[in-house]
Amino acid sequence: MKKLHIMIDCDDVLNNLSEDWVAWLNARHGLNVDAQGVSYKNIYQAFPMLTQEEVKFPLSQESFSGKWTVKPGSAEALRQIVDDGHEISIVTAHNNKTCWTKFVWLEQHFPFIHRDDVMITTKKQKIIGDVLVDDHVHNLEGGDYLKILFDHPNNHGHDAQANGMFRVYTLTQAYEVIKKELLS
Repeated sequence: MKKLHIMIDCDDVLNNLSEDWVAWLNARHGLNVDAQGVSYKNIYQAFPMLTQEEVKFPLSQESFSGKWTVKPGSAEALRQIVDDGHEISIVTAHNNKTCWTKFVWLEQHFPFIHRDDVMITTKKQKIIGDVLVDDHVHNLEGGDYLKILFDHPNNHGHDAQANGMFRVYTLTQAYEVIKKELLS
């Protein structure tokens, strides 16, 4: 079997960043904003009663970034990819103040992914790989890899198929697409 380099985003693909962010803001400010449909793009509109600084505040806090919840099935799907002999890189953007806690979080929940295989960048197209799984359309556009769009409110309304992307809802589905498109 051909061995692939599979690049996977972290936030809102491996974890539930948007939901956890809404929950953190609700708890801190005594609010009850529904996380359904909230994404990085519209979180400021979801909390009009807070300033932008108050909404952004959790992103610079280790107490927030170290406690994200894991997307169901993501650890098992990544474990299967590794067990099948493929190389995984976590390709993610992150706040420099809390970068270390992302490494710790990944080691805790995905111990089979080595720290050297975590790349922090906002220009994911510069990383060489066979596949990118990401929830942000702009990270997939222009890249020379199989483009898998992980479903999230921030990309609803985007016609993935018309733009050469495959929309998936789980990492297990992503791996099925990879096997069908690149390994069959």
